[in-house]
Amino acid sequence: MNASISATLDIDLLRTFHAVARLNQFRAAADHVNRSPAAVSMHIQRLEAVAGGRLLERDNQSVSLTPLGQRLLAGTAELLRTHDKVLSELHGSSLTGHVKLGMSDEYAENVIRHILPLFTERWPNVVLEITIAASLALRDQIARGRLHLALAIQPTGKRPDPHALATTTPVWVGSATRGLSTPNSLPVSVDEPLPLAMHVADCPYREVMLNTLAQSGRAWRVVLSSPSSQAVETCVEAGMAISMVDRSRVSPLMRVLEDLPAAPPHEVVLLRAPDAHTDPITDLLSAAIRQHFSP
Repeated sequence: MNASISATLDIDLLRTFHAVARLNQFRAAADHVNRSPAAVSMHIQRLEAVAGGRLLERDNQSVSLTPLGQRLLAGTAELLRTHDKVLSELHGSSLTGHVKLGMSDEYAENVIRHILPLFTERWPNVVLEITIAASLALRDQIARGRLHLALAIQPTGKRPDPHALATTTPVWVGSATRGLSTPNSLPVSVDEPLPLAMHVADCPYREVMLNTLAQSGRAWRVVLSSPSSQAVETCVEAGMAISMVDRSRVSPLMRVLEDLPAAPPHEVVLLRAPDAHTDPITDLLSAAIRQHFSP
């Protein structure tokens, strides 16, 4: 019998492959499919044997799809969706509903790119409604019941939140290509106001920036005020202003400004509306987000 005819695509292998392709990391994919990294590697090897070639290019940091892997990903997406839909209908467990998720702009790209596509593939009948807003505004919307879940940033208290997803310390940044003494750059004298690229009101980093400058007696002026982290960071990279960002978002075009007052640590938290604590859909989305942030 022809080997190409007798070969079959195992759903478990495909699910592991799709997780690796979406998350670009074996460890993150292992967490998502509840298997060990070694088991994920074995799944990929078995699938490559069926597919007849290498599906992934791997290095120490991430993985990328080969042309064969790209074809397999595109060709099996609908197969997985159909499989899950048929199975859920057979078991009478097709989950439907509507969940409202809010998140701060700093984390929107990561969540939308890596977490939500996997969630919607697993639960295709769940309607997602996403809101991007500043962290303090998200907290207010959670309190008012306008959102079910919100991924937000808050200052770390005297007792850190034991359920925090991550901790971060924001840093002052300026352009890496324009020093403090170059023309049209940042003022050297403490009497000259610092040009700031500001996050919008209700953002904790805006409050930290203004509070630390006020405590140090340093004057400032606003060059840019925007709800977009990308706009703030671009303004910094262009040498037009300085700002405060997560250390993880310091780009090669930025440099950390060590001579400005240090910011206190912050934590990333997943807020949940009181009336959503017994909602199974919110449980599932919360678990997916927490799993992605787990070390």
